[in-house]
Amino acid sequence: MQTIRESSALRPALAALRGAGERLALVPTMGALHAGHLALVTAAKQRAQRVAATIFVNPLQFAPGEDLDRYPRQEAHDLAMLEEAGCALVWMPTVADLYPDGFATTIHVAGTSEQWEGAARPGHFDGVATVVTKLLIATMPDIALFGEKDYQQLAVIRRLVADLGLPTEIAGVPTVRDGDGLALSSRNAYLSPDERRRALALPKALGSVRDAVRSGEPVKEAVDAARQLLAQAGFDPIDYLALVDSATLEPLDALAGQARVIAAARIGTTRLIDNIAV
Repeated sequence: MQTIRESSALRPALAALRGAGERLALVPTMGALHAGHLALVTAAKQRAQRVAATIFVNPLQFAPGEDLDRYPRQEAHDLAMLEEAGCALVWMPTVADLYPDGFATTIHVAGTSEQWEGAARPGHFDGVATVVTKLLIATMPDIALFGEKDYQQLAVIRRLVADLGLPTEIAGVPTVRDGDGLALSSRNAYLSPDERRRALALPKALGSVRDAVRSGEPVKEAVDAARQLLAQAGFDPIDYLALVDSATLEPLDALAGQARVIAAARIGTTRLIDNIAV
């Protein structure tokens, strides 16, 4: 596995990887890897002959006061995991590499990015869209894979790729969960044992909404009951919990077509997000 740190070395390394006309898949990450990231690599290997990954903690998607400084960084561990998983190349750009002096361009995806996470974390999706656009242009993969746990992020990226005409297929990979149902996340490391136990209320609340609306219960009643479950478990604040259209992320008053239950809430000092399909 090649580890590329200088952008000047990236293009020739990628050209060598694709010398035989093989398909290239990209798995962008912020490091602190877990089984969910490895599921992306596994899915990538099924879709392309060569897999590249990126590790970059993107400062543009962290608002002031968020956890940029304490976001877990474990370079040696991450590289070992990616090599064992079968990555052919890992690109680890620096902040100065991606955002040189005078950098002044931001990608904003209207509509899809403006509710839910976009409202709770102003500017977050501009940072995500900007860095993903730069990563895709630099690597030009045939396909890029993203986890469905960050479902709104996936929708934003699909929109920007379609709007900009980037020649990369965007694929979502189902959320990987621990045996007790909690979605795997790098931020789970922040949870105390008691918070980790109480955090199980989040996937349970999502499941309760799904089951209720499938059985014909009014959406508002199902959501209100789920919010109460989260509050009783100690989640505060609850930024949002809603049934939304799976493509547009617009809120639904009644179940119609493909939908998602999405939520974000804080337990202790840790903010967790999750979603499930309906």
